[in-house]
Amino acid sequence: MESTWIENDGVTYGAKPDASGPIGGGDGYDGIVVSGEHQATTIEELLDALDQAKEGETVFVPGHIELDCTEWVYSEALVLNLRKGITLASDRGHEGSPGALLISNAFKTQPLIEVIGSSARITGFRVRGPDPERRLKFHHRIFSGPGELSPDERNQKFYLFPNSDGIRTDFSNLEVDNCEISAWSHGGVYLQDGKDHHIHHCFIHHCQRMGLGYGIVLNRGAEALIEFSLFQDNKHHIACSGCPGSGYEARHNVVLPYTESHAHPITGKPYGQDHQFDMHGGRDRRDGTKIAGSWMKVHHNTFYPHYVVVNIRGVPEQAAEIHHNWILSGKKTDSDAFISDGNTRAANNYFGDRPA
Repeated sequence: MESTWIENDGVTYGAKPDASGPIGGGDGYDGIVVSGEHQATTIEELLDALDQAKEGETVFVPGHIELDCTEWVYSEALVLNLRKGITLASDRGHEGSPGALLISNAFKTQPLIEVIGSSARITGFRVRGPDPERRLKFHHRIFSGPGELSPDERNQKFYLFPNSDGIRTDFSNLEVDNCEISAWSHGGVYLQDGKDHHIHHCFIHHCQRMGLGYGIVLNRGAEALIEFSLFQDNKHHIACSGCPGSGYEARHNVVLPYTESHAHPITGKPYGQDHQFDMHGGRDRRDGTKIAGSWMKVHHNTFYPHYVVVNIRGVPEQAAEIHHNWILSGKKTDSDAFISDGNTRAANNYFGDRPA
């Protein structure tokens, strides 16, 4: 990959790797785990190890192992529960290892991994879901098709098609690092609640079902630091419901160019992609407020796609700060790239290619 940051007049804009290794993790990442107190090579062994592991211990799955959980999700309603203080690890990037693959092809996988205690870690895995598709025709048929259904009835019908989550938690201090997470129709990482979450050095892609499709999504009072990660082909790469108390900092991430057309298969017009990072507001939650989270910091990221970079769909309780990002295509000014209803400061961002 070419340099993901730029220096202009001595000032750095965009995403610059840290000493831990490359943006997106993998080969060269210095936090790779290669062993643990418990080891598993089958689903049965993994379930047993997760049950037996104590706080502070690691459950390790070798990088060549592929665990297809599909049948277990259908027949046993399988969820891999990760308790307080336990690390679930594989070795993505170690001596060419792709990292162990955890996969579910069951559309109603909610979730595959449930973190049920604080201070847990998931590292070095590939976590692959059932649905990498955009589902544009489905969304168009439900929400734009003929009929006398009310908006609420259409919304109810939309959710009859099950959705999926890769990793989910209500507890604080979850660390997800050096993982490749893909093909989850709702959220690759779903932070329902909890503080001090840290998502870093991951590659998160193809979570893109129209109407949902979040690489990382926060809800309730969740707060997170999201950094040194690659995003591609998600509906929204980072999203938050904007509930009071919620917020996130996104720094030194790279949003890669889309690999798929955003032309609608029926109309031929652009459809379904409008912004890359977001914070929902009260009108989305229908709670009678204009609140769009408590706070938000978006800085030193690199954005290749031409869509709106940040959409804050209301007013943050404290403030939103957007600065020192590198926006390579399409947008020319802060007012073009960033949308907010107030309490937001956007300044000192760099637009366009490298100076001649």
